[in-house]
Amino acid sequence: MPESAAEFDDELKSKSEIKREMHQMQDFALKLVKLSKHQRSKIPFTEEFKHELILADKIQNKHEALRRHIRYMAKVLCEMDLEPINQALDVMANKHQQETAKFVHLENLRDQLIEKGNEFIEELLSQYDTMERQKFRQLVRQAAKEKKLEKVAKGHRDLFAYLKEHVSL
Repeated sequence: MPESAAEFDDELKSKSEIKREMHQMQDFALKLVKLSKHQRSKIPFTEEFKHELILADKIQNKHEALRRHIRYMAKVLCEMDLEPINQALDVMANKHQQETAKFVHLENLRDQLIEKGNEFIEELLSQYDTMERQKFRQLVRQAAKEKKLEKVAKGHRDLFAYLKEHVSL
């Protein structure tokens, strides 16, 4: 019997804890309401919740009505699976980091092309069908020539732009 009583105590939440969780859900619902329509379109909401967001947009200027509606939306959110929504929000929040990582990868690719030469060029040409062999080789030669002259300029930028256009990550 003591084991079941301990299990029962673990499952019970205090009134304060329930209120805290509800306030967190209300804050989350408000955060979702404040997203732009474009951002919302990237998040997998249920049809019911999409209608609630549309209603929240309509009552945006009515403070008390919006507050009550946010509370209702928080209750709806408690019943939903929030994992896909959180994942979509994380992707939107980390877009800058993803762009930075892509930028660094393309810079490294460009530097490797200049250093390694023909073998690496052929390897990339086989991976990416959209690249034009002659133009790509010409851009790599120009960038390598500039690097040899210690004059990093237009060739590096052109090669980077070409890689950015044709290499998908």
